[in-house]
Amino acid sequence: MMTATATRNGTLSEAELLAMSADDYMNAAQLEFFRRRLLQLQAELRENSEETRSHLRETVATPDEADRATQEEEQVLEQRIRDRELKLLHKVEAALRRIEDGSYGYCEVSGEPIGVGRLLARPTATLSIEEQERHEREERLYR
Repeated sequence: MMTATATRNGTLSEAELLAMSADDYMNAAQLEFFRRRLLQLQAELRENSEETRSHLRETVATPDEADRATQEEEQVLEQRIRDRELKLLHKVEAALRRIEDGSYGYCEVSGEPIGVGRLLARPTATLSIEEQERHEREERLYR
């Protein structure tokens, strides 16, 4: 018989995760849900990175200046995407380390719960919504 918090394969669905009480925050089932989600994201990012590298190696030089300019623009765009994905990969790996050390799901500034909804939207979040808003206000103020 299935419990209200587990699906057939033993992991939570998003709906089940959101339906859990605040007392269950970052229990073993929730941590496993986010660990799996982060591992899936990590695998996708690594695959994308390899595809980009492969595509950049396959580029053939062309004598036409317009075609060459187009190729260079495409390469610059791909490199920017790859750089952004690499930064996200580092955040994913840091989140996986936080799951291991027991600090995942808690704001690194206040120590308060980040919240399941926020973690579903951004599983690499390190700040609660309140702290993130404060951080963004300070950034705008001191730019």
